[in-house]
Amino acid sequence: MTCALECNSQPGRTVGQVRQQEDRPLTGTSQEPSAETGTRTAALSLQWQMLAGFVIGLVVGLAVYTAAPDARWVDHVTTYVTGPIGQIFLRLLFMLVIPLLVSALIVGIAEMGEIRALRRVGLRTLVYTLIVSAIAVAVSLLVVDLLRPGAGIDPVMARAMLNDAAPGAKAILSRGDDAPQGMAAFIAMIPDNIVAAMAGNDILAVMVFALFFGIGLMLVRTPQTQLLLSAMEGLLAVTMRLMGLVIRLAPIAIACFMFNLAAHFGWDLLIRLSAYVGVVLLALAIQMFGIYSLLITFIAKRSPLRFFAAVQEATVMAFATASSNATLPTALRVAEEELRLPRRISRFVLTIGATANQNGTAMFEGITVIFLAQFFSIELSIAQQVMVMMMCILGGIGTAGVPAGSLPVVAMILGMVGIPPEGIGLVLGVDRLLDMCRTALNVTGDLVAATVIAAGEEDQP
Repeated sequence: MTCALECNSQPGRTVGQVRQQEDRPLTGTSQEPSAETGTRTAALSLQWQMLAGFVIGLVVGLAVYTAAPDARWVDHVTTYVTGPIGQIFLRLLFMLVIPLLVSALIVGIAEMGEIRALRRVGLRTLVYTLIVSAIAVAVSLLVVDLLRPGAGIDPVMARAMLNDAAPGAKAILSRGDDAPQGMAAFIAMIPDNIVAAMAGNDILAVMVFALFFGIGLMLVRTPQTQLLLSAMEGLLAVTMRLMGLVIRLAPIAIACFMFNLAAHFGWDLLIRLSAYVGVVLLALAIQMFGIYSLLITFIAKRSPLRFFAAVQEATVMAFATASSNATLPTALRVAEEELRLPRRISRFVLTIGATANQNGTAMFEGITVIFLAQFFSIELSIAQQVMVMMMCILGGIGTAGVPAGSLPVVAMILGMVGIPPEGIGLVLGVDRLLDMCRTALNVTGDLVAATVIAAGEEDQP
């Protein structure tokens, strides 16, 4: 009857033609590899376009800084052209982050099938996050204690940098004062109004809601809840598609980001506080290519070279946007298409990891605190450094995955160990570059976590 109705609704088509068309996807399997190849080719092309945008923006920005460092037209270009383009790109991504995060986490949890599987994957994710975050912070503290970059800064230059960055430091300190602390911060993770949490971009509260909602869909198996789950899957598909359209603008946005950065700071970006920048980059590199390679090799049983080659698109996007949340759709696609991870694992781990598994952020916070302690000639005891380590682990878990999201946490830790919080002004000039680098590590670390946890799930029923 269904076929007859379809045939009657489409004049000129016979039953045989309808059946032939319905059977075509089953027999035309040769088209699937070509479609997959086309998708990979497009992704590779976009990746090279982003790299080209990065290089072009950096080179042009440095050229402008060298030729006309104080020209008024440069400020006009960054204020009215490149700056708005970059901000529009980020706002488009952030506009879609909340529906993407909610739908991906709900669908990922519901696809677990049972509470036992969710408990197993959730526990493994928690244990992995705590252990690897502790390793990351330990590496960062060891590097900064050995190399002591804060002991070699010219006091005159430092005083000038503090004066220049005073307004920015005050803004960060006031932002940190407004944030809930201690038990209040823990309670605030549970939203009393999910709409207000979404409107306020409270990612942790939204994740808690999505977690509970996904568990509810798993527990209640009715035709109505299946329709609701299908709606969430539809929302996820639509959001991912829209994200794909927005990401096509990434090469232009990346060029604008790098132009603004280089045109304003030029070579001073690396010359000023070069020792501090070098220590941060060294620690991040040890975590990226040392610790992660060991995890991929011995736990996930994969080739590190193939892994890093597969995730480079997500790493580049994270570097350009300096936002784990904005890179989430790219990371999800890379995990499923390039790494071939199970969807239920990748959606759960990556969505949680965008906020809760930020090794780069934790390392940056630890190095910055010890660096400023060295600069102010404040010797921290072993107990104080252990406390800094614990706060950095917690900070890496709870820091918002947005640009400069870790700076208020750094200011809070500085105050806890008796270091002048206004010292954060010293690092503001180079924070943009370091933010891009640590975000690249954060996103890569999320993909490592998903790969490791997925490997552990292969032997489970």
